[in-house]
Amino acid sequence: MKKIVFVSHCILNIASKVVLYNQEEIDAEEALRKKFMRRAIDNDIQIIQLPCPEFTLYGAKRWGHVSDQFDNVFFRSHCRKILSPVIDQLKEYLANEDRFEVLGFIGVDGSPSCGVDYTCKGNWYGSFDCRTNLAETLADCHLVKSSGVFMAVLQDMLKEEGLDKQITVTSLFAPEPDKCMGLISK
Repeated sequence: MKKIVFVSHCILNIASKVVLYNQEEIDAEEALRKKFMRRAIDNDIQIIQLPCPEFTLYGAKRWGHVSDQFDNVFFRSHCRKILSPVIDQLKEYLANEDRFEVLGFIGVDGSPSCGVDYTCKGNWYGSFDCRTNLAETLADCHLVKSSGVFMAVLQDMLKEEGLDKQITVTSLFAPEPDKCMGLISK
């Protein structure tokens, strides 16, 4: 039986991420990402890469965002559009349970899109170039216990399909490594 896990795009392709500047956080996430990937490969777990909603809308030269900016009908619609084929794949694997075991989905906590338990929020909008309170605006960005928009849409779609109780959605998050490692250690 083939075990399958669906992962956020940047778990397999860090080139798609917004440019980050906190080296300590980058190093911690990268160490966990590599540990996760090695264990998945060593355990013959098949990995399905989710599309990146930020990259597919804004490309590689995008600014960092907060989930408040993505929490709108347009971004949610985009997420649904790119998740629809993923849900179809999931249903096909589940329909063939004699051949496949779907372990679940893994997001990336802290992301405004792919956070599962934590996302970044802030009152960001408009142009930054002439703001007199730019430092205050940037300081408003903070990590909160909530889902990013892409993962929230995924969870809504799983619920609509009646799969929310059956499918685990967890995350890669350096301060809490057992979340992602536990999913593939079963």
